[in-house]
Amino acid sequence: MIRMFMEKILKSTQCYDVTLFQTPQFGQIKGYRQVYRLTVNGEDHDDVLAEVYRIFNVPDLVPKDYDARYVGTGDILLIDEGRYGQFFYRLSPDGWERIHRMHVR
Repeated sequence: MIRMFMEKILKSTQCYDVTLFQTPQFGQIKGYRQVYRLTVNGEDHDDVLAEVYRIFNVPDLVPKDYDARYVGTGDILLIDEGRYGQFFYRLSPDGWERIHRMHVR
């Protein structure tokens, strides 16, 4: 019990710069455009990916200035860590998978 409590205290959250890319129509594989940019707090990339999915797929959590569709299969998420690099993830039927930057066109 004390160990679990200490783990929660010791884990630090970071602020990540996140950009969501979508195609104009669902199912397309080319023509990605930036549709929204935000900052998300999380312990690691998995936390950030889960939080972004939750934000853009729960109607009550969607930001007021967001006018694109819900996050779905094929959408790409960029997590920018500044000098530590940029990481791209694509939503596939199995979950988020890390992709190479060249896939964003």
